[in-house]
Amino acid sequence: MSSPRDFDFLHGEWEVHHRRRTDFLDPDSGWEEFGATSRCWSLFDGAANIDEIDMPHLGSKGLTLRLFDRENERWSLNWSSSRSGKLFPPVTGRFEGGRGEFYGDDTHDGKDVRVRFVWSGISATMARWEQAFSVDGGATWVTNWSMYFSRPSGTPAP
Repeated sequence: MSSPRDFDFLHGEWEVHHRRRTDFLDPDSGWEEFGATSRCWSLFDGAANIDEIDMPHLGSKGLTLRLFDRENERWSLNWSSSRSGKLFPPVTGRFEGGRGEFYGDDTHDGKDVRVRFVWSGISATMARWEQAFSVDGGATWVTNWSMYFSRPSGTPAP
């Protein structure tokens, strides 16, 4: 069952290794890899948090606002990029058994897509995030972006 403390693991400083497809909708497209740094802090006594990720390779930063809906026991994850300054449609979901799955609808390159975020492999020193798109309502998915989070050397988890 999800709780307002689900994302406590993410608070603090991280080094992030990115692996993303060159074409988010093409399962046969190549991959690019690059590094980044991230910092996350808690709000609302854990029921919300914000992280900022700095991706020099892309020449941009990203921001995620996560909010826990106490009535529905679900999270909404809201992403924005410094390139656009716009808030993308949220994905919503919850954690079960140490794994978080979040779904939403968006568009990419003019096509309607179903979006899935998955948080897994969570510990005090590492975590994995993955994004996938579906153009057929979730029957098939193309994983197009993975991020591997690790604590910088000598940085304790908060």
